[in-house]
Amino acid sequence: MTKALILLLFLLPASVMWLSCGGYSSPSSGGGVTGPKYRAFVTNNVSSGSGAAGVYIVDAATDVRAIASTISVGNTPGMMVLTPNRAQTLVFSGNGTPFSDNQFSIVNNTSDAVASHLTLPGKTDSFVVSPDSSTAYVAVPTAPVVGQSPGIVDAISLNSGSVTGQVAVPSVHYLSIDNSGNRILGFSDNSNAVAVVTPSSIGNGNAVTSVGGFDRPVSAFFSSDDSIAYVLNCGAECGGQQASIQQLSLTDNTLVGTAVPICTPDKTQCAGTVFLVSGSTMYIAGTPFSPGGGPSLLCSTGTTATQATYCGLLTTFDLSTMTATNSAPIVITDGYHNRMAMADNGQLFIGARTCTEISTTETRGCLSIYNTLPTTTVGSVPPGGVLIPPQNGDVTGIQPVAKRTVAYVIQGQGVPLGGSLFIYDATTDALENNPNDPNNPGHINGLVGNFFDVKTIDF
Repeated sequence: MTKALILLLFLLPASVMWLSCGGYSSPSSGGGVTGPKYRAFVTNNVSSGSGAAGVYIVDAATDVRAIASTISVGNTPGMMVLTPNRAQTLVFSGNGTPFSDNQFSIVNNTSDAVASHLTLPGKTDSFVVSPDSSTAYVAVPTAPVVGQSPGIVDAISLNSGSVTGQVAVPSVHYLSIDNSGNRILGFSDNSNAVAVVTPSSIGNGNAVTSVGGFDRPVSAFFSSDDSIAYVLNCGAECGGQQASIQQLSLTDNTLVGTAVPICTPDKTQCAGTVFLVSGSTMYIAGTPFSPGGGPSLLCSTGTTATQATYCGLLTTFDLSTMTATNSAPIVITDGYHNRMAMADNGQLFIGARTCTEISTTETRGCLSIYNTLPTTTVGSVPPGGVLIPPQNGDVTGIQPVAKRTVAYVIQGQGVPLGGSLFIYDATTDALENNPNDPNNPGHINGLVGNFFDVKTIDF
């Protein structure tokens, strides 16, 4: 296959991912009933004083909280997914405790109200939506299965709000769906196999094919014709051996070639738990671990002084040649990286959880911003440079705002003040000076709670 053809195959899925990460998409409704034409939904998972847990609405054009009622979506709402047609927002409420409500809510984005609720048989960290926006597929790793190990994938109709089928996939934790919606890949903890699920066969008894030969796989990217899945192997960070990219043929469910390591240029440190694709470039973030041991990349490997002992790694990977392309290590925060999004001006926001928190002479948490621009300095960040903002806490939500050079970031879970919505100016890689709250840079006046996720709804 020629390089030109390979690049063409990547064009469609890369464009789709760009829309999901902040590129312009025509709004489905031009705003809901609350007033703002361009809305952002923000989940707040605590009730305190006059504030209730639920989905808050923000005017994403002006960085002002909308005068609107909180949308009730369970006791501890967190993760959200927007449907491809932007007509609905899916919200999960659950914290993994015995008293968790495990509520899955479908919000109508036109009415700014819940269309339906249902209770899942356990906590989920991953759900995907079919390209036609008709069905959600939800991974529930602890769901009981008669005569088998726990773990199911639920198929939920977004029209009726009911479960239309389910398939057993032991300990399934994460899901990836292809461009056509004809294949779902399921990834289970502590497993070297990928479950290939055929949605049209769910409920017929033959919906799952298990394919081995991986190294703790966690997610996948698909070529535009859905013939190849590029599977991200987590490797040592997830209890395996080496982080890598492994091609999987979806025409016959066989491995293609050998896995390609995702490593520093000297091949000594490899890592990968989350990725984003732009064109034929895959940006991959993770924290290097020694096989069977702990973190292994010393922060002294980088050029920025820090009190943190261990750091994470960002790798640029060319999918058309299946090679890593960065000539020097790109050092980022440590932790388990599971959030990544590209702002409109080429600033890559990378979020992690359980990173090294520092609050002494240096302040740093789990957010890294990488300047992908080849020749342009942004703020104080040179081309190919990394900035670690002075904020503590896990990063649980990242949403660049289309048609603006700002990004909304939810950071602070795991620290005393809890999750806050920060507004970053992507032209400076610093907190925005919000004219509506000039004494509190990077914040929205009156937005108080313990926030978890953020999604823009209308663009």
